[in-house]
Amino acid sequence: MSAPDTRRLRSADALDRARDEERAALIGYLPVGYPDLAGSIDAARVLIDHGADMIELGLPYSDPVMDGPVIQRAAGSALAAGTRTRHVLDAVEALSGRGAAILVMSYWNPILAYGPHTFARDLAMAGGAGVITPDLIPDEGADWIEASEEHGVDRVFLVAPSSPPDRLAHVVSHTRGFVYAASTMGVTGTRASVSAATEGLVERTRAAGAENVCVGLGVSNGEQAAQVGAYADGVIVGSAFVRALLENEGDSSAARSALATVADDLRAGVERSRR
Repeated sequence: MSAPDTRRLRSADALDRARDEERAALIGYLPVGYPDLAGSIDAARVLIDHGADMIELGLPYSDPVMDGPVIQRAAGSALAAGTRTRHVLDAVEALSGRGAAILVMSYWNPILAYGPHTFARDLAMAGGAGVITPDLIPDEGADWIEASEEHGVDRVFLVAPSSPPDRLAHVVSHTRGFVYAASTMGVTGTRASVSAATEGLVERTRAAGAENVCVGLGVSNGEQAAQVGAYADGVIVGSAFVRALLENEGDSSAARSALATVADDLRAGVERSRR
């Protein structure tokens, strides 16, 4: 297989690379603008340098209905400091070409305010792979589907343990890149264990036609990453990384070290998920 253009590495490229290595991909989430714009870009670089195959850059939003307290605290600080959509696109551009696929995690309203076609165009020009929209369903996303198709941007929709077969098929048919399988019904956050229903959700989503299914909400350590990586194509981690930043607020060196330690543990976990 020829090497992909890392200037704009797509989600499927990163997942295929991990699959070729017989492991799950490691996907790390960080909010843009915490502790500040430069600091959030630096933090994402640490994750890439320590084994993250994809980075989800969170666009801070005033009503983060899916975010747990850890992510809310960091994203709220970023929003209060003036982080806006243009800063997220700047972060995408700064991180493109480092060997990881760069996605944006955003609620729908900021994209709608920016303009779906303009956002898709600017994201593609910045080197971004795609967008995860946790509060947008395909039924209400005609403008986004059209815009993402026009500009070749991955669009990632979510499925949940409660999703029936017909709903799974509907979401899968409108998704590009990977399907995001939420391991629990609820908000983000580290958990002592990952829901036992998750593996079944991944199996049902694949049965509905999904080529790539990645699991998020709750994975926080290498042991859990190995468990989830045994059946999912990608393991998504957010709160564990953000917590490392929050616990070392004001000490950038300690924050980088903490991030690297968490990333190394999680990367070792997906390495153990070889199958």
